[in-house]
Amino acid sequence: MGKVGITDTILRDAHQSQAATRMRTSEMMPVAAQLNAAGYWSLEMWGGATFDSCLRFLNEDPWERLRQLKKAMPDTRLQMLLRGQNILGYKHYADDVVDLFVKKAVENGIDVFRIFDALNDPRNMEQAMKATKKYGGLCEACFSYTTSPVHTRQYFIDLAVELEKMGADTICIKDMANLLLPYEAFELVKELKKAVKCPIHLHTHNKSGTGDMTYLKAIEAGVDIVDTALAPLANGTAQPCTESLVATLQGTEYDTGMDIAELNEISQHFKGVAQRLKDDGFLKPGVLGVDIKTLIYQIPGGMFSNLLSQLEKQGASDKLDEVLAEVPRVREDFGYPPLVTPTSQIVGTQAVFNILAGERYKMVTNESKGLLRGEYGKLPGEVNADVRKQCIGDDVVITHRPADDIPPELDKYREEIKEYMEQEEDVLSYALFPQVAIKFFEFRRAQKYGVDADMLDSENMIHPV
Repeated sequence: MGKVGITDTILRDAHQSQAATRMRTSEMMPVAAQLNAAGYWSLEMWGGATFDSCLRFLNEDPWERLRQLKKAMPDTRLQMLLRGQNILGYKHYADDVVDLFVKKAVENGIDVFRIFDALNDPRNMEQAMKATKKYGGLCEACFSYTTSPVHTRQYFIDLAVELEKMGADTICIKDMANLLLPYEAFELVKELKKAVKCPIHLHTHNKSGTGDMTYLKAIEAGVDIVDTALAPLANGTAQPCTESLVATLQGTEYDTGMDIAELNEISQHFKGVAQRLKDDGFLKPGVLGVDIKTLIYQIPGGMFSNLLSQLEKQGASDKLDEVLAEVPRVREDFGYPPLVTPTSQIVGTQAVFNILAGERYKMVTNESKGLLRGEYGKLPGEVNADVRKQCIGDDVVITHRPADDIPPELDKYREEIKEYMEQEEDVLSYALFPQVAIKFFEFRRAQKYGVDADMLDSENMIHPV
């Protein structure tokens, strides 16, 4: 087996999972050189919610973050999370947008593209994977791990074989809800290693308290790379701790070759960042405790808190147990989608509606209808025909790739923001988050000209060439 590769998530998933993605670029830069020298397989530092958060909350250009970190960390692979045809948004985009996004991401410094689809529909990953290969990125294709009668070990092995044929350079088991248990991880990795030639990368969280054990068993089965987070933002809703795993593997055949003393120095810096996030109210103690609701209800932690919040707003917190029991029933009716963004929200909200209305599918959300019409892609299992009829009547169910229905969009977006454009990347920021991007562009312009953004009259501005 030999050395195990480590991907650290401190710059992306760790603070996304624990502190609403509020770490600033200025809090990353002081230790960038040390991170670069630490010997990681990769550093996950972009994608997911970081793009939206930079523009919406931090008044930062996410492209500038990427450029700065690449300049400071030229020797380490920089990695991003890409939601296939959804890119980083919540809907499918045209192929020309996906293509340009990947091209610009490579140009600005992304090396590894971790590409996934909420339904594990390879058609929704195809364009992002093609573009990654075309522009010279490393294509890490994922499957979203979940459990259901449909999601057998063989289902995931078949999926991995298909993704490798589509050009995957590595395959990632994306256990976003911390459902993969240690002994199943051992068997799954062992089978995957027989079925595919490319390296296997495992991603999990530690909310159910099983993450470290899952990693250890997966490593014994031959997994090549695992995701961890440096101690100040490790565990709980984030990933298992980097230093602990490095120490565990030291002196064994799996030794990572990393130095705990060096990692500890970097961690000292992030202790201060974690304290700032706590002081600002983003890092709450609850994210760190063990909570096995995920294993009992098979509901990710974020989805659980979302359900609770929806019920509280309706003054119906007492209905929580009924909703928790309804979620797996809705999921079965809908063909067992994995519960990850956006399907976790769709299934969860529909379960709430079913219980509050006192009648199942009396009120149906537009998103539920879209899911049942095939607009999000192919559902893994058989959909309950009666439920589908009740929800969408005689609407046509599409069986082709949803993005085939989307004409090219880039020219339209370019025209819409021509007065704001300062770099080609701006059209992509706007495509993904239109209103948020415009506000950021106005802020950026105000910074440049030293005026209050609210007082800007865009018609009379002198635009930089």
